[in-house]
Amino acid sequence: MKIREAKIINQGLEDEMEVWGYRPCLWKMILLGVGVVCSGGFLLLLLYWLPEWSVKGTCTQTSLRDAHTLLLRTTDEFRQWFRARVHVMLAPGKKPFDSLDLQSRDQLPNGGREQSVGSVHEEDNEKFAQEQTVKIYHFTHHSTKYYWNDVIQNFEFYRGLEDVEVNCTSIHSDHSPGLSKILQDYRRLFFGENEIAVRVPSLFKLLIKEVLNPFYIFQIFSVILWSVEDYYYYATAIVFMSVISIATSLYTIKKQYVMLHDMVAAHSVIRVSVCRRNTDIEEAMSTDLVPGDVIVIPANGMIMPCDAVLIHGNCIVNESMLTGESVPVTKTSLPSSGEEADRSYNMEEHKRHTLFCGTHVIQTRFYSDELVKAVVVRTGFCTEKGQLVRSILYPKPTDFKLYRDAYLFLLCLVGVAGIGFVYSIILSIMNKVPAKTIITESLDIITITVPPALPAAMTAGIVYAQRRLKRVGIFCISPQRINMGGQLNLVCFDKTGTLTEDGLDLWGIHRAEDGIFFPPESSAAKESLVTSAFVACMASCHSLTRIDGNLSGDPLDLKMFSATGWILEEPTEEETALHNPIMPTVVRPPKQNIPEANQNNPATKNMELSELSSCEIGIVRQFPFSSALQRMSVVVRRLGKKHMDSYLKGAPEVVASLCKQHTVPQSFTDTLETYTRQGFRVIALAHRQLESKLSWHKVQSLSRDLIETNMEFLGLIIMQNKIKPETAGVLCELRQANIRTLMVTGDNMLTAISVARDCGMVRAHQKVIIADAVPPKDIHPATITWHYTENPAPAVKDRQFSVVVETTGSSSFPQTVEINLEEEIYGKHQSQQEESYHFAVSGKAFAVIMEHFPQLLHKLVLRATVFARMAPDQKTQLVEVLQSIDYFVGMCGDGANDCGALKKAHSGISLSELEASVASPFTSSTSNISCVPNLIREGRAALITSFCVFKFMALYSIIQYLSVTLLYSILSNLGDFQFLFIDVAIILIIVFTMSLNPAWKELVPCRPPSSLISGPLLCSVMTQILNCVVFQVLAFLLVRQQSWYETWTPQSDACNVSNFSYILNVTTPQDPKNIKNFENTTLFYVSSFQYLAVAVVFSKGKPFRQPSYKNWPFMLACISLYTFLLLILLYPVPAIDRFLEIVCVPSDWRITVVIIIIVNAAVSFLLEILILDIILWRLVFRGKKGVNRPPEPPSADAPQVANDHWGSFFLSWLFCRRNKPPRARYLQLALELQDEPDWPPRSFTVTYGSDSQAHISATL
Repeated sequence: MKIREAKIINQGLEDEMEVWGYRPCLWKMILLGVGVVCSGGFLLLLLYWLPEWSVKGTCTQTSLRDAHTLLLRTTDEFRQWFRARVHVMLAPGKKPFDSLDLQSRDQLPNGGREQSVGSVHEEDNEKFAQEQTVKIYHFTHHSTKYYWNDVIQNFEFYRGLEDVEVNCTSIHSDHSPGLSKILQDYRRLFFGENEIAVRVPSLFKLLIKEVLNPFYIFQIFSVILWSVEDYYYYATAIVFMSVISIATSLYTIKKQYVMLHDMVAAHSVIRVSVCRRNTDIEEAMSTDLVPGDVIVIPANGMIMPCDAVLIHGNCIVNESMLTGESVPVTKTSLPSSGEEADRSYNMEEHKRHTLFCGTHVIQTRFYSDELVKAVVVRTGFCTEKGQLVRSILYPKPTDFKLYRDAYLFLLCLVGVAGIGFVYSIILSIMNKVPAKTIITESLDIITITVPPALPAAMTAGIVYAQRRLKRVGIFCISPQRINMGGQLNLVCFDKTGTLTEDGLDLWGIHRAEDGIFFPPESSAAKESLVTSAFVACMASCHSLTRIDGNLSGDPLDLKMFSATGWILEEPTEEETALHNPIMPTVVRPPKQNIPEANQNNPATKNMELSELSSCEIGIVRQFPFSSALQRMSVVVRRLGKKHMDSYLKGAPEVVASLCKQHTVPQSFTDTLETYTRQGFRVIALAHRQLESKLSWHKVQSLSRDLIETNMEFLGLIIMQNKIKPETAGVLCELRQANIRTLMVTGDNMLTAISVARDCGMVRAHQKVIIADAVPPKDIHPATITWHYTENPAPAVKDRQFSVVVETTGSSSFPQTVEINLEEEIYGKHQSQQEESYHFAVSGKAFAVIMEHFPQLLHKLVLRATVFARMAPDQKTQLVEVLQSIDYFVGMCGDGANDCGALKKAHSGISLSELEASVASPFTSSTSNISCVPNLIREGRAALITSFCVFKFMALYSIIQYLSVTLLYSILSNLGDFQFLFIDVAIILIIVFTMSLNPAWKELVPCRPPSSLISGPLLCSVMTQILNCVVFQVLAFLLVRQQSWYETWTPQSDACNVSNFSYILNVTTPQDPKNIKNFENTTLFYVSSFQYLAVAVVFSKGKPFRQPSYKNWPFMLACISLYTFLLLILLYPVPAIDRFLEIVCVPSDWRITVVIIIIVNAAVSFLLEILILDIILWRLVFRGKKGVNRPPEPPSADAPQVANDHWGSFFLSWLFCRRNKPPRARYLQLALELQDEPDWPPRSFTVTYGSDSQAHISATL
């Protein structure tokens, strides 16, 4: 049968999946039923774990249109399989936004009920036969419904109003009246109830799901087997541990569900006012809302139950739930005219007009005769909040090599168990052992080789690390990410609020008039400036509001407004209701700042009160700050004036481009560069007097493009963003640990470069190359121009003002490149990661390079350190690009606009403790980057702990496997209480205490390995296994060679050698299980000390963990167990011997066993410390010392270096590692770039984009 090709759903999205259609097959189902019966139900479990087999084993493939069951597979690296059932519903239309003539229909078919394919009720068919109802096929996956589309012959999902690509004008004209009740009911068939439903599963369901885990199934199998063999004590111990583990797991999962449910359900169901087409406003439940509904936002605010776009009025909203920023945001109504109104509505592009689900509308601004209205855009899980909840409910698996290698290692242990299984069967058959004994003992080998306590042991180190992180103020919602934190070799930092202080200080103002800059001034609150347009712009161009009597808003706006000393007053609801037009927010100077009459100024001497009052300014309309436009503006009216004014502030380059050219000083570019090079944040101001014929209502409908043009340049505000005290020290610590650091910010390029230099991210002797990319236009291809920035002179950053030097030249970049003579001095001593240059890329250039220069992207990010003017989605894309060249990427941000990158990074650390931290794996309570090295240290300690525990558990399995295999050869085994003592008293205590080593106090340049399948770890495990095999076999053979040795019987008394001949003549019945014998006793002692020896050997300290002697619980456990075992070995206690089923052996053999144990431990230490840690690790596995440095030739003055060189050569040849290229792609790329003479590009060269490849032109 021809295999049908898979269809792709969610193409291009994060949850893209392949889908195949299947229909039930009778003969396969019958065959499967027989298999389930024959396997005792195990086949059913296998199909539960493997949904792909489940579908293919019961169904045959068919087209998606005829499918009853769907098989889904994600297209990411995890390739997860899911199955889904296709349902059908009856509806009068095929799509939710179809126009319907529903007339007086009371209800819709099916009432929204879901039915399986083929189960549509006949009564519904008869009822709607004349209504031309159609069958709609759909399925649900991860709380999202997908509907069949006959046109594209595939399933698709509906987001909301955006699906019809409606423009802003259409939203005002076509959707502002609202929906009729019948149309609302129709759309609800497709979109369902407007509810983010987090169902809390019952304990029974959670229990079944937890118990059906393969690990617990294996434990149930083990317990049944041990019970059959009468190993009740050990079986009871395992059951007890499993019950505690399951109970703890159920409690944790249930608690997380309840917390998420409470967080979502707190305000998810409320009563809302809905507008109907007949202008009626009716009360309805928020669960009834569908895209296209029009809701009224009450004056006292509300928690938004959906995503909606404002069409009338303004709102002040707290979006901390989504963005992590508690600063209130002003939302304005969607533009209804102008160029912006012709664009299609996009939630990201028009987020300043969109009220998001879960956000808190604090208050509204409205006309007295109009209500504040919003059109519902998305509902339920399609909302921004719904997407966040979905990402928590259905997280992607953690992709870490450690866990993949762990499964491979377990498979190896299963293979070893298989060998023992076959060996025991053959041996038992040869010795004519009963069939029941053959089965139980053969299966027992499997339970010994694959330790049931392994997952709990592996988790212990992570749990302890999580507790230590909590003590230093780092909270974790994804514990598995702690191990990933130990592998980080690159960390991206946001700038504002992360590397620098949250607030900005006003350094000064630099006014301009008639195209000429005045000298810089330190204060804007001077009396002489009160009536100036510059101060009026500072006082009015902002989005501040009063909440509970306190000014609230963006920190930059607050700082700028407070610098003026003005007062902001807002109208009350009563005042607003008395006026037909909206009552504006008013700003005015305090009375003492109004210029008083004086003799030196006759113009003010006769100033009347009415003229003094004209300083009051009413804010008529706001155009909020847009990160895409990099500006904001307001329309204001001075009291007593007939005309209105427009004030604009924003990025200097943007503001200058919107101003009349003759008002912009010729030295603007050089002045701006002077400030930005010193790390100041510069904001430009502009002003325009509007036509006097503009009315209040007319202004409300104007687009911002008409307002923000032909402005007059007013000058610059210079803000100082101080670097946090901890920043430089932390970055230095990371650099010394060979961890690369990047800055990813939305700020100005030159400001970002200056901050990078000040905090040490870019060193004083290193060049910065700006990649300025331009997209193709007309016949011109895309280009990248490479500019070299000058190394700055020491900057003065105190309150004293320096003279701004004006230079000629039209370019904002230097025409010459400064040659740094120190490079020759530093070159030879430079670290392998300290290159002499860094790239700096803007968000605009990054987008162009990604699209038109993909072949240069990886080269660029390999040495790029500063990314400026980056949008939130570009930050996420950058993290993905860095991960694609095998960097382990960390991201540290303040939560605002960083959520996507925080989620995408291997370890994202949010410095915000608000609800947005749900999106970040780690949240720090300290508002500086000192949490980053803390996380990496604990991650490295947890990772090494995981390796230590895994190695120890593997050796524990193999040691016990060896003991049992040797005893099987004489038809013996370890006793029940011997197993109990080893597994509980030794293994569990050691495992849970060896994980307690705290992290090492400093970061070292080397990183721990990320894989279990690596040379050092495999050598460590294999040499220890070999050592244990040798000494166990040696002890087993030696005991049988002793003169007093015999087949043990209850009458045997090997301790009393004088009566030995007498005992030989006594015949007594044998122990049926043959537990008590000299081989058993010898192997029990030797193996018990082997467990302790490998535990101490594997429990390593520095450079990633504190030394084991500082881990007092572990040391106490080891000393206690060593003491106890030595006591019962050298001074037998009859009661303990009977309990452990140990037989008495001569004292000279006890001394021999002690010698064997001591030599065994010494060899273990020598193998691990001398051979592995010193010889192999130093000469072989550490590899090349740097991808950018040639190997140094051996020196006659340094014989040790020469010995190391030749030793490394020989051992590398022996281990086939000579000239082996690095695995990481970024290291391979670094090696390739060494051979490229044209990289980095020279200053003022241009790289042109083409279809085939990019090429570099000659110098401009």
